[in-house]
Amino acid sequence: DTATTEIYTLSLHDALPIGRLYTWWRGDPLPGLPRVPGLVIEPATDLAALAAVAGHSPAVLQTRMAEGHTPYLAWLDGTPVASGWLATREAAIGELGLAFALPPGNRYLWDFVTLPPWRGRGIYPRILQDMMRRETSAQRFWVGHDLDNVASARGILKAGFVAVGEVGRLRGGGLGLVPRGQVERGAAAAALLGIPILQRTDTRSG
Repeated sequence: DTATTEIYTLSLHDALPIGRLYTWWRGDPLPGLPRVPGLVIEPATDLAALAAVAGHSPAVLQTRMAEGHTPYLAWLDGTPVASGWLATREAAIGELGLAFALPPGNRYLWDFVTLPPWRGRGIYPRILQDMMRRETSAQRFWVGHDLDNVASARGILKAGFVAVGEVGRLRGGGLGLVPRGQVERGAAAAALLGIPILQRTDTRSG
């Protein structure tokens, strides 16, 4: 993963963090979450219910599925309340203008929605864990959020993911990853996204 990853050294003000990326690798701890009575999570087969939650037309959903994306749907007491997608071949982060191929054994989790009346019940981390459990052939899972999305961060961490870094926009254009945590995982994240690693330096003397 590190062979094709560029590494830049920059000052603290050369990049503006705009998003955070997380990963979970097979063999990492998977925190136990209390059962939510009446909650059922499964790969979506009811496109009408999925469209009602996700806010997309059935045609858009079918196109995504044809491109290798698997939809998941959460039902609470028989009502569809949340959805999310699992990319298996390629993924895109529209807000960042990034599109990238997924190497074998990697999955990217994206476009999660929980309808307002059912937020705050811990459904999001349970969908994430259900995907991780069902995708037994996958070794690495990736998920991210805008830097100020505190609710998403909380759910991702509850599910067992660890942060690998912040994606920053460079003043001169382009993107880079400011890594955190294990070096190996930061390098793998940068290689996955096709962006350089940004190594911040302290420019103060002494």
